[in-house]
Amino acid sequence: MRLRALLDTDALGLRLLGGQDELDRTVRGVMTTDLRDPSRYLSGGELVLTGLAWRRGAPDSEPFVRILAGAGVTALAAGEAELGAIPDDLVAACAQHRLPLFAVNESVAFATITEHVVRQVSGERAGDLAAVVDRHRRMMTSGPAGGGPDVVLDLLGSDLDLRAWVLSPAGRLIAGSHLAESELPAGVCAALAGEHLAAVRSGRRGPYRVTVGPATYSLFPVRGGPRGAAGARDVRETVLSDWLLAVEADAGDWPAERLDLLEGVTQLIAVERDRRDAARTVRRRLAQEILELVQTGAAPAEIAARLRVAAPVLLPGLGAAPHWQIVVARVEWDEAKGGPVGSPAETGSGRRAEGLSGGPAGGPVAQALLEEILVDPLSSGPEPSDRIAVAHTGDEAVALVPLPAVSSEHDGSETGLLADVILAAVRDPLSAGLDGDGRLTLGVSAAVHSAEGLRGALEEARHARRVAAARPGRVCAAGHQELASHVLLLPFVPDDVRRAFTARLLDPLRDYDRRHRAELIPTLEAFLDCDGSWTRCAARLHLHVNTLRYRVGRIEQLTGRDLSRLEDKLDFFLALRMS
Repeated sequence: MRLRALLDTDALGLRLLGGQDELDRTVRGVMTTDLRDPSRYLSGGELVLTGLAWRRGAPDSEPFVRILAGAGVTALAAGEAELGAIPDDLVAACAQHRLPLFAVNESVAFATITEHVVRQVSGERAGDLAAVVDRHRRMMTSGPAGGGPDVVLDLLGSDLDLRAWVLSPAGRLIAGSHLAESELPAGVCAALAGEHLAAVRSGRRGPYRVTVGPATYSLFPVRGGPRGAAGARDVRETVLSDWLLAVEADAGDWPAERLDLLEGVTQLIAVERDRRDAARTVRRRLAQEILELVQTGAAPAEIAARLRVAAPVLLPGLGAAPHWQIVVARVEWDEAKGGPVGSPAETGSGRRAEGLSGGPAGGPVAQALLEEILVDPLSSGPEPSDRIAVAHTGDEAVALVPLPAVSSEHDGSETGLLADVILAAVRDPLSAGLDGDGRLTLGVSAAVHSAEGLRGALEEARHARRVAAARPGRVCAAGHQELASHVLLLPFVPDDVRRAFTARLLDPLRDYDRRHRAELIPTLEAFLDCDGSWTRCAARLHLHVNTLRYRVGRIEQLTGRDLSRLEDKLDFFLALRMS
């Protein structure tokens, strides 16, 4: 705002004592001081208010005004309450240094002037910033991104003095403004992400006010499209993958204009998110092709050729083929819970909302989630996740993670991703997003260095995930080190022993399936894969629970085994793996 506008506002009680030719100067802030040297607190452009308590005599005026002028202050406003009239020596000093001088009537509080200036300056800054954001959005939607989320966060910092960060649902720092010189501690990031996910699951409208330690934050959802579109059928489809904007401020008393501005900022960040997702298409396709080759038992040479194509895409500039690691994830939802976005699970008539049995498809949810969490915890920004290719099949997501270098293969040290490290980083925030009706289970393989090892790594990761699924908790993970010994021993079982063992358990079921098309073998596999859960298994097979119980009863009758006993479950598990 201009000095002229202050003088024209009668309610402020300002009277011009000098500087008639400088009234077009811009005021960018306001500061009240009675220090003899306030320079350390000045950044330039301020209207300085003073009660003249610093003045002991006429010689004090010139040094005080010289300090203000040197700091780039726009004008000085002196109160008349202390001395009754503004001293002539102060008027002369301001004229000498070309600093406009106002007298403030003793009936007007400095707080009144401060509030007026702050309100006017903030409004003008918000308008200017809104115009910048709008131009930036138009530029980004019509061409390459203009610097990523950091650019608009820097605008928030420079124009509105707001410290802001973009976080992943697991609490990883993706971007931050330069004003936020010290990055948020990992614990604060995780706490903010957890609070955000819990608020989204409860159906609250953003922004969400959160207090962590001494600071208050306002959390704004960043919803892209089409995954994050407002019309998504079920909030669980996106809650574990959408970013959030965290602002260190309480937005509860913000005017509508500023809230609209921050909503525009989230839309701008969402453009970056959608652009990043589109860029992942090639990596997803590569992962899908490699997964299909591995699962169908393709020749190692064919898989190796596909890996040679994938390596430069995932690790540009890497000379040698990297080592590889596989992570398997599954997201499962309780059948009886869940609800549409922004609405309770019960309909107005008291009946459970339809179409939600089993929840949203787990594969795409797990795929998007793996792309967010399988990043070096010490890294920031969206780029590191571009080195990971994730495919999904059914309710399962499979990540192919390249490892540029393995320091040692023989010293026993761990390399690559570790299950307990991943778990520690994501358990707390993601548990809030699963909100009592979902589970995330992860399995991590050891690193392999050739195409021949990928099939074993995939099975290893799947076995590890089953180990994790047997544990309590909403988010569980297990690594290859935790696998039971039978997984390591199976390759060394003689073929004739394998055949005799599997025939004794599975041949009666295969014969019955051939005669009656009863699908007992697929039922047994699904039942074990669902960890003996009747409801999950019935939902996966699209059967009534009573039909599933009949089939399991027939399996037990034909084999003389009891699937409620751990020993018999283990025997069937081994037989299926060796067949």
